[in-house]
Amino acid sequence: MYTDRLPPSDEAAEQAVLGSILIEGDSLSEVSVIIKANDFYTERNKWIYEACLSLYNRGEPINQISVAHELASTDKLESIGGEGFLSNLIANVPTSVYASHYAQIVNRTSTMRNLIKAATEIASLGYEPDFEVDSAIKQSEDILFQIRETRENRDFRSLRDVLDTYLEESSDDDPENLNKTQPIFTGFRDLDQLLGGLQRSDLFILAARPSIGKSSLALNIAMNACKNNSTVAILSLEMSGEQLAMRMVSSEAKVDSHSIRRNIINNQEQQRIVSAIGVLSDLDLYIDDSPIQTITEIRSKARRLNLERNIDLLIVDYMQLIQGLHRNENRVQEISEISRSLKGIARDLNIPVIAISQLSRAVEQRPSHRPQLSDLRDSGSIEQDADIVSFIYREDVYYTEEEWNSRNPVEPYPKNIAEVIIAKHRNGPLGNINLFFNEQYAEFKDMATREIDN
Repeated sequence: MYTDRLPPSDEAAEQAVLGSILIEGDSLSEVSVIIKANDFYTERNKWIYEACLSLYNRGEPINQISVAHELASTDKLESIGGEGFLSNLIANVPTSVYASHYAQIVNRTSTMRNLIKAATEIASLGYEPDFEVDSAIKQSEDILFQIRETRENRDFRSLRDVLDTYLEESSDDDPENLNKTQPIFTGFRDLDQLLGGLQRSDLFILAARPSIGKSSLALNIAMNACKNNSTVAILSLEMSGEQLAMRMVSSEAKVDSHSIRRNIINNQEQQRIVSAIGVLSDLDLYIDDSPIQTITEIRSKARRLNLERNIDLLIVDYMQLIQGLHRNENRVQEISEISRSLKGIARDLNIPVIAISQLSRAVEQRPSHRPQLSDLRDSGSIEQDADIVSFIYREDVYYTEEEWNSRNPVEPYPKNIAEVIIAKHRNGPLGNINLFFNEQYAEFKDMATREIDN
């Protein structure tokens, strides 16, 4: 049906871009943030643009003579039509003032060609006889997302423009738009006071050694946020959805999680469980427990759920289990790519992202087991990309009561006390706060309101 149609292109606009650059070489700095060499439809136009980029990157002047020499050095001058074609490019453009306007036209036609190409690739997936539906949908989403990702390009803005945008958002009377600028509160008084809540577009790293309670704290934050009318998504690569649900039921019903797993509960506990399930079922919380996921799949799923449900918080448990795009590279590079992508998701969806992270064994080998930023496992880029890095530390995990008393005869044994250490806070203060951790119910509480439920 469409085989007789030519792909979208604008030869006049492509030549106008090149003519503008040949007239005024400095205009390339303006054009290069809008288009790339592959955005040109005509191959000779692409070659000329690449020659201009090569000169620009070497800091050499860009004009008809230098571009001709650059093309001749790669045996492409005659193929583009010689110096006469370069002269025509200049003759057909009276001024370079509108270079960016011409570049926008080239960018638009290139995007439309990419959409046609994407549609063809997606159609070919549909014709595959043995292709799984879910896999085909994921690949289709990835193909379309690549187009959007390559189109997104920001340039410098004046402070006035940035401040105007802030004033528009902060004074918006629309409740829905206002909600998208408000922080998400964790439900823990001291933590929210220190952080000001979880700020939108922030990447929040929650790290600890195994069995310290990092997943439990993330779940508690998710439940608290949902009870505060937020929509939360949890991507769990470690635990199944059923395991997560049982943890939440245990916390809400105040029934021992081990008893729930073994189904050893009395009538009173059963009633509390039923009541807790009723409460939890009303929460706007979504769980994906696929054990093997790439960062691209996570990004696609988060974007799709955000379109459907307008999510406010994303929790990823945990980031070392995510597969990067370049698995043949070393693990440090892979984790670096993952942390950058998670930060990208936070900014793209305008939501806080809590990424749970493992710590290296270096914590265990030091006399003091308190974690520090260098303990982040596999990559220092996690620290660089994160807006907040927090650790959970519990003395009662490392010291028995007898050991503690021999070391600290004056201070009481900190049983069930979890210290949350804010080791990095890009836009606020550092600090430590204490929470009470009831391991029986996998539940964290504020110290001021702690209660041990029987």
